[in-house]
Amino acid sequence: MSMSPTPTMSGAPTVPSALPVERTPRGQGKVASIVKQVLPPVVVFALFLGAWVAFHYLLAEEKRITVPLPWDVVSVGFFESENLTRALDGLWLSGKGAIVGLFITIIVGMAFAIAMSQAKWVERALLPYAIALQTTPILALVPIVGVVIGFDFPSRVLVVVLISVFPFISNALFGLLTADQSQHDLLTLHKANRWTRLTKLQLPAALPAIFTGLRVAAVMAVVGAVVGDFFFTQGDPGLGQMINLDASQLQYERMYAEVILAMGLGLIAYVGVGLLERRVIGRWHNAVRPGG
Repeated sequence: MSMSPTPTMSGAPTVPSALPVERTPRGQGKVASIVKQVLPPVVVFALFLGAWVAFHYLLAEEKRITVPLPWDVVSVGFFESENLTRALDGLWLSGKGAIVGLFITIIVGMAFAIAMSQAKWVERALLPYAIALQTTPILALVPIVGVVIGFDFPSRVLVVVLISVFPFISNALFGLLTADQSQHDLLTLHKANRWTRLTKLQLPAALPAIFTGLRVAAVMAVVGAVVGDFFFTQGDPGLGQMINLDASQLQYERMYAEVILAMGLGLIAYVGVGLLERRVIGRWHNAVRPGG
């Protein structure tokens, strides 16, 4: 129904006032936003704990020791100072291996991706070996790495690189090759060299894909650090070696606590890269989800 101006006694039309718009108080909107973000993971966590407890009681009584109750894991693994100190030492060693390996992964991965983006023949020459490296079971490489490098910290770092480098290379290369063709044509018109094209167009355009690869590589670096601890046992024990040792000694509460710490380390790595991504490119690149 249209609203037309109403004439007054003087003959001048009056414009009807706009209908009042209901506004949500700012405080209520912020609370609703927080609830929307926090509630889903809390609900899933509660369901997970319920499934954990149910699975414990569904097992035969002699096997329940292998799936201790959550509060027993927390009590033994985190509230006993000796166990907590031991687990945190392993967490530090595994975290250090993941960080060093991820740093090397970024350097090596960017070098490979940039080289392959500049010439098709370089991509054809290097990409098959990167794929072969990713598809080779790490167990098959353990004896070679151990004989050549040893069974201590450098070998663990190498495992991190081997596991995490391919996802980073593939995402970085994808980003470098998907810069807008019209912008390439503009740089060609201005006779831009390869370095200008790379730094002014390809790298900025590739940042979203690079950070996607970095998120995957960060999580895989944690996996590689824990897996490396399983196989390279010289030196101080990391989380992987502790998990293996506690399983063999039937210390299942400590084992589950160390698994939880490893999961937490991977979550911290993922969230940390996400925060860095938001800081670097969040102002000009926003992912849009269909339907809001």
